[in-house]
Formats: sequence, structure tokens, C-alpha cells
Amino acid sequence: MPTSPDTATHVRPLTFRRTFVGVETVLAFSGLAGAWQLWDGTYAPPISNIESLGLDSWRLPAVWLFSSVAVPSTVAAVSALKRWEQTPAVVLVASGLLLVEVTVQIPFVGPSVLQAAFGAVAVTMGALAYGAHRSGRWRRSG
Repeated sequence: MPTSPDTATHVRPLTFRRTFVGVETVLAFSGLAGAWQLWDGTYAPPISNIESLGLDSWRLPAVWLFSSVAVPSTVAAVSALKRWEQTPAVVLVASGLLLVEVTVQIPFVGPSVLQAAFGAVAVTMGALAYGAHRSGRWRRSG
């Protein structure tokens, strides 16, 4: 028995949803791991890199990393997972904060391939978020 368009259950695929969930989850765990390493001193750069800021440990930068990468990426991943309408905007904010984090690191730890990779991910995710927003598929219908 065919269904009419009024009774058919049609779920529109959400543009880049799986990418947002996957990449933002990886970024959240990466931010958490990096923050933990700085907090506990494992794999932390020399303190001399931040002494000019009046810091004598990497704990404040660890909090900054956690706040600017782990938290926003977690919110973005959850947002995409739960199909929140504002997901593209949340991903765009998380991407912008990741780009700020990478940029702020450079004067203190020097440029690295890892920063370039995370910067490329930030720009790519920002572009995908913009594309998802423009697609209109994240907006509630009705």
C-alpha cells in the first residue's frame, strides 16, 4: 500500500553530520589529551618557553587548551550527534577557536607539522560548517 507524501516519514540527511561527529570527537579527545599532558608535565615543552609570560608551569596553558579545544569540540560533537539545528554554527565556533589555539601556540613552542595539520582541520571543518549551513538541511521544517 503506497503512502501519501503527507503520511510518509522522510528524514532528510543532515549535511556532513557524520563528519562533524567523528572529527569533533577526535578533536575533543586530542584537546583533552594535550591539556592533560601539559597539566601533568609529560611531553610539555620547556618552561623557558613561557617564562616571559610570568608562568612557571604549563597548567594555565593546559586550562586554555582544554577550554578552547576540548570543550568546544565536545559541544560540537554532541550537537551533531543530537541533530541540533544550530550544529553548523557550533562547529564553526569550535573551528575558529581551534585556529586561535594553534595560532597562539606558535610564538611559544614554534611552528610544527602538528599545528599545520590541526590548522588545516580547523579551516576544513569551518568550510564544511559553512556549507552545511548554506544547504539549509539543518533547519527545522514546518
